[in-house]
Amino acid sequence: PLPSLKREMRNLSEECNLEPVTVSMAYVYFEKLVLQGKLNKQNRKLCAGACVLLAAKISSDLRKHEVKHLIDKLEERFRFNRRDLIAFEFTVLVALELALYLPENQVLPHYRRLTQQS
Repeated sequence: PLPSLKREMRNLSEECNLEPVTVSMAYVYFEKLVLQGKLNKQNRKLCAGACVLLAAKISSDLRKHEVKHLIDKLEERFRFNRRDLIAFEFTVLVALELALYLPENQVLPHYRRLTQQS
């Protein structure tokens, strides 16, 4: 189910010390994929993982060794292979039409919710 996947995305991001704004961006990417009908039972965890990874990279929240740590965590939490994740990252990029920089109005609602929860 999608809400539990988003909860996993948030928990994992917190464990890796990602900023709430990064998690918010990952949520927006994820929701765009859902709305495009790109998610299915087989790929939804890869989708979630790729969204977190892309958001972390684009918000430059991470240094190189931290990216590796994030990938380790994603692999462990979502139980997929890092090769699949890295291949899927490109698929997600294409689906999002490379539009990783998001307008504030798309990110803010998630950001508010996340910062109020913690």
